Amino acid sequence: MVIIPPMDDRQFTPLDRLLAGIDYALRTVNSAPTRVARPNPAADIEETSLTVEEKAHAAGLMRVNHAGEIAAQGLYQGHAVLARDPSIEDQMKNAADEELDHLAWCEQRLDELDSGPSALRPIWYGGAFAIGAVSGVLGDRWSLGFIEETERQVSEHLTSHLDLLPENDLRSRAIVTRMRDEEEEHGANANEAGAAALPMPVRALMRAVAKFMTGTAYRV
Repeated sequence: MVIIPPMDDRQFTPLDRLLAGIDYALRTVNSAPTRVARPNPAADIEETSLTVEEKAHAAGLMRVNHAGEIAAQGLYQGHAVLARDPSIEDQMKNAADEELDHLAWCEQRLDELDSGPSALRPIWYGGAFAIGAVSGVLGDRWSLGFIEETERQVSEHLTSHLDLLPENDLRSRAIVTRMRDEEEEHGANANEAGAAALPMPVRALMRAVAKFMTGTAYRV
């Protein structure tokens, strides 16, 4: 399941959390299809005819989205491992559950487009996990601040993909639209929970890292 499976009422030690995080990371970045809890938003939409170029372009964009969801899992896992407030930890786990569905939907669409996910999945996950863990050391308000800013940037990125996807690729569009709506909700929830506003240099660095990831994942 997601992050740390429930095990009676046991109190997890830092080592327990670390081992659970390693196990979750291995299951997240492997090439096996991810489980999905909710129906795919494109389930009732018929496939449309795409040219070879349109299909390749759509696959590249969905590969970027899949890489972003891999990173989101790492970010939430890094935060949750060090979260101090149990309610904040639960909020992060719930958001990660929804984003695990996003991961599965992207995998399904990539398969339909005769393509596959980024070969650099371990790097995307590991880098995001490190960011989440570092912000977690600083405290829950900063962890929430990173989540709020990440979700804001991801929402903008997904909106841009709705402009870039082939106009008649309705299945990809349905998936991206649902993902964007839920990313915005996760960001709003983080804000309501007391997210700290990140300094401008940190937000700019996050955008630079995201730009590198999206440019690379489109091709690799």
